[in-house]
Amino acid sequence: MAKAKTVYICSECGQQYPKWAGRCNACGAWNTLEEEVVVKKSGTSSVKVGNLKLSSINSMSFKDETRYPTGMGELDRVLGGGLVKGSLVLLSGDPGIGKSTLLLQICSCLADGKKVLYISGEESERQIKLRADRLGVSADGLYISACTDCDTIIEGVRAEKPDVVIIDSIQTMQMTEIQSVPGSLVQVRECTNAFMQMAKSLDISVFLVGHVNKDGGIAGPKVLEHIVDTVLYFEGDKQLSYRILRAVKNRFGSTNEIGVFEMRDRGLFEVENPSAMLLSGRPAGVSGITVLCTMEGSRPILAEVQALVSKTGFSAPRRVSAGFDYNRLCVLLAVLEKRAGLLFGAYDVYINIIGGLKIDEPASDLAIALALYSGLQDKDIGDDVAVFGELGLGGEIRAVSHIRQRVREAARMGFEKCIVPKSSLKDLDKSENYGISIYGAANIKQAFSVIEAISKVDEKKE
Repeated sequence: MAKAKTVYICSECGQQYPKWAGRCNACGAWNTLEEEVVVKKSGTSSVKVGNLKLSSINSMSFKDETRYPTGMGELDRVLGGGLVKGSLVLLSGDPGIGKSTLLLQICSCLADGKKVLYISGEESERQIKLRADRLGVSADGLYISACTDCDTIIEGVRAEKPDVVIIDSIQTMQMTEIQSVPGSLVQVRECTNAFMQMAKSLDISVFLVGHVNKDGGIAGPKVLEHIVDTVLYFEGDKQLSYRILRAVKNRFGSTNEIGVFEMRDRGLFEVENPSAMLLSGRPAGVSGITVLCTMEGSRPILAEVQALVSKTGFSAPRRVSAGFDYNRLCVLLAVLEKRAGLLFGAYDVYINIIGGLKIDEPASDLAIALALYSGLQDKDIGDDVAVFGELGLGGEIRAVSHIRQRVREAARMGFEKCIVPKSSLKDLDKSENYGISIYGAANIKQAFSVIEAISKVDEKKE
């Protein structure tokens, strides 16, 4: 007969303890131990001992196609070229961001010549059908089911042998031998382990939809992200139409790629030119605005950086940052005060990256610094100027990678001038005509001088 046992599991790392404690000794987190009831089967179990099978890596060959195209180029880019056969992919994001919509849309392409099983634990079959009709999804190879029992699903998959399985969502799945509610740490971890074994043993590609908690992390223990092959995050404000899909873990591709989508009434649509999307509606002749050329994986993207510098009414000025690291902003303000003589102690500073994009690349330092300079001086730096470069604590502008791709993207979007690190000019091909004026700056003061020189030239032309 099964015996119930109460344990306490850390929600951060999944470590188990026989009794409650205020702090997890494994990861050091406080107040993360949650009570769970685990059922252990009584009796003895036999362990089968066999010979370890070894295969030479040079003798192995795969004639079949190992990647499935999903029908969406942006998703294929993030996955590393398509859905890998036998992989376990976790798709997470805020409620209503578009996770289920994206997975149902790609079923049209995946079910063309393949068998796709869409299992929902949150919607009935009728609700899935209504949503599929709204999105225009129709395929003979697509089968739907509403089920939450993990063992039943695995048995059905072994019998039907589909090529792709979509589980929506992992927090609704449960195993009957575990006496805890669906969505608990034990249920999420054990169900994910079971689906992982199913995907590897049957060579079936599996999508898992994962909810997020109030802190923005995937609900369940952190070990959940270690089990799966790929972790994708849907980012963006639900009030805006644009969504960004980012890979934070990928065993079969790069983790630096992003996919950009637009949410419309008939589902998600790919944005093939993110730079044009992020720069649309950019005001002309306004101070505190710069254009940054950042790299997201192998793709250069132009993003609008806005800085607002206003006199403070408090003893301690405010520092607010959206889409840019707050601590990095404080460092840049200190560098500008010490190395360039700009005083921000009596001013509130607000930084915003337009379009919901989150910038964490060091090459964004120069664009932030010039936006702050423009906002403090209340002078625009020009609507046809793009900038990028890393700013050191000594006020020097350090070299960055992929300078040619960045310059080409700025020229393609119609920009006429580009301010780059002076040490990166040697990486440019002098025989190539980039179609844009390139200015090099060795430190932040030289960058300010270049801006003033460009402004004087523009004034003479007018």
